[in-house]
Amino acid sequence: MEHLIQGFTFDEERALYNIKNTEVRDCTFAGPADGESVLKETRNVLVKNCDFSLRYPLWHARGFELDNVTMDELTRAAIWYSYDGVIKNTNMGGIKALRECANIRIENSTAKSPEFGWRTNGLTIKRSEMESEYFLFECKDVTIDELKMKGKYSFQYVENMTITNSYLDTKDAFWHGKNITVKDSVLKGEYLAWFAEGLTLINCKIIGTQPLCYCKDLKLINCTMEDTDLSFEYSDVEADVKGHIISVKNPKSGTITADTIGEVIWDDPVMEVNGNVVVRK
Repeated sequence: MEHLIQGFTFDEERALYNIKNTEVRDCTFAGPADGESVLKETRNVLVKNCDFSLRYPLWHARGFELDNVTMDELTRAAIWYSYDGVIKNTNMGGIKALRECANIRIENSTAKSPEFGWRTNGLTIKRSEMESEYFLFECKDVTIDELKMKGKYSFQYVENMTITNSYLDTKDAFWHGKNITVKDSVLKGEYLAWFAEGLTLINCKIIGTQPLCYCKDLKLINCTMEDTDLSFEYSDVEADVKGHIISVKNPKSGTITADTIGEVIWDDPVMEVNGNVVVRK
């Protein structure tokens, strides 16, 4: 970096606006002026060991890195319309922390941020923990590994995503998602993946009521299911389930195979249903 800014406190509007090729280290962004957009329109900036408590700090940034940064709950809408960024060892605490960005990598970080990540494309998350509602709404081209996630309404309308080695405790996940693969993970929550298209689950544990309904091109490979009643309603599905399914209801097409199934329900369908349900011998 050509320039170093170290050990200062900034609280004015656009305090470091449009800085370039700069390392910002050991700084605090807070104070009575309560200024917004302190690092707006930055280019090639490293922000290290800094604390934020001001709104909209990093908008329209190009080529940025956050390392060991803390953003408290007052740091609303922290990173918007920004590109080519790395976020590591960082805690994001404000609502809407990341939105409409591209080519962002998050590592070893935490977030407690409702509406996190909306409409961000080219997103990688690794070894992180996050709590959010409407997590990653309408994102594209997402890669996730070792994520522990808690929330509701996650991954809605996401396209082109791979998740591995993760624990997702989230109601209504993957609704209307397209081209999603989840491997070696736990998916816990009610109403999993309704209306998803091109969803593949491999070596996953699925927990919760009424999962995987109204799906197209749904595949389960070597998965287990727990507390999963009324599963697969109106879905086009090929499923290989190890162990027990409480109940399967009105599968539209394909084959569902499990070791045991408590009940297969064919009841008052609103469309033609021809799914095949097989108990493994």
